[in-house]
Amino acid sequence: MSDSQALVGEFFISGDVACAEAAISAGCRFFAGYPITPATEIAERMSARLPQAGGVYIQMEDEIASIAAVLGASWTGVKAMTATSGPGFSLMMENIGLGAMLETPCVVVNIQRAGPSTGLPTLVGQGDMMQARWGSHGSYEIIALSPGSPQEIFDLTIEAFNLSEKYRVPVLVMSDEVVGHMSEKVTIPYVALESLVYRRRPEVPPEEYLPYLPGEDLVPPMAVAGEGYHFHVTGLTHDERGYPVMNAGAQDKLVRRLVDKIRLNKNGIIRYEETQVEDASIIVCAYGISARIAQFAVKMARDEGIPAGLLRLITVWPFAEERIRELSAQAEAFIVPEINYGQIVFEVERCAGGRARTVLVPHMGGSVHSPETILRAIREVAQ
Repeated sequence: MSDSQALVGEFFISGDVACAEAAISAGCRFFAGYPITPATEIAERMSARLPQAGGVYIQMEDEIASIAAVLGASWTGVKAMTATSGPGFSLMMENIGLGAMLETPCVVVNIQRAGPSTGLPTLVGQGDMMQARWGSHGSYEIIALSPGSPQEIFDLTIEAFNLSEKYRVPVLVMSDEVVGHMSEKVTIPYVALESLVYRRRPEVPPEEYLPYLPGEDLVPPMAVAGEGYHFHVTGLTHDERGYPVMNAGAQDKLVRRLVDKIRLNKNGIIRYEETQVEDASIIVCAYGISARIAQFAVKMARDEGIPAGLLRLITVWPFAEERIRELSAQAEAFIVPEINYGQIVFEVERCAGGRARTVLVPHMGGSVHSPETILRAIREVAQ
């Protein structure tokens, strides 16, 4: 796609549309998906825009086939994406694990709705956050980003593609129905293709190429299918040639690297935003739309003389545990509002390690918290 085929300017659009436009700007050329509320608008937009950009859109028969097609497309050298919501996200879990094992760069967008099961298909939830980290089986690391506005879902979708290409890992954009469906001004900048991140390619001739021989950053260069490089792709435990090796030694070597390529590079991945935490004794830790609501609660608390602050998680996985440990030395308590019955709160509690209280402000879904609900929790801790 030439640079001119991406939109540039200021637009009043929804988060779902902004996500699709970001994918185009990031160089995505393949989308496979299945319609599911509240993510369908992403697929609709991609079905119209990808052909204009010289890409391919395919509506698959279900979400299992969708993520399988995305993995296959990525191995042909294109940037690939799918979008879904709760039930579809569950169906994708096995192949997301396959993507981690095969070290396949791709982006999966989850516009979360209230569950479990069919739940409230058109209403908001944040109940898939732990599934994003632990949903597939075995040991692996994943990257998950949580936008709080249509502008940020645009920005973070581009970042998701860059991270997936850099670390050869599926990257998740864990949005929610409110962010996906709200419409606001979104500034779409000119994104030059040369400014984007692309997977590192082999620098050796085909006869010397080992598809899973890592570089110093623990990430192997990735050849493109059909360009003369021989490689074997399997979900089985494999050696640097990609051939199955069925023993504990091979498992240890491979899985440690799959995990460590994220953990050892986490300082270059983790992002968060702080508001008035310098002197805060009570820190609200939130993400997505809940963080946006929490901003008002923190301001209201400050107006009452309560030294509250906000830690907004932008990268949810890997988790900002070091920063939370640091803040737990000064804070009396963490308040964690979530549109679920408690998920990320347990990570905050783990990292606080008993040095500060951790208080969940749950919401079962279908709507967002009111600022007053979060403020009430702040007041109770401050007493």
